[in-house]
Amino acid sequence: QVQLAESGGGLVQPGDSLRLSCAASARPGSILSMGWFRQAPGKGREFVAAISWSGSDTYYADSVKGRFTISRESNKNLMYLQMNSLKAEDTAVYYCTSPHPDGPALTSRNVASPTLYDYWGQGTQVTVSS
Repeated sequence: QVQLAESGGGLVQPGDSLRLSCAASARPGSILSMGWFRQAPGKGREFVAAISWSGSDTYYADSVKGRFTISRESNKNLMYLQMNSLKAEDTAVYYCTSPHPDGPALTSRNVASPTLYDYWGQGTQVTVSS
């Protein structure tokens, strides 16, 4: 069984930075790719970023490209999202997620689809407001 736990959310001002963390509790080999989604009030779940097991492949939504950086420590089942130059529109609950290791590999075509992912954390709130 895979469990994901996010941390690091909070209230910040526009232009500030924040780093989210995701810790995965799983048997070796149960976690391969990982990613981040977010959901703002009244909106659907939106892809933010994803990373392959080795960290060599990363994917970003256009809305965060150049401001957010995804990284991971695979040997520790840890993943991070460094968020810089935060904007009010980044306000959302951020979710850590991972597909089943036997599922399809991440590609630029499928990475933004929530249905690709099988495991989800409880979410951490990020609020950007002056």
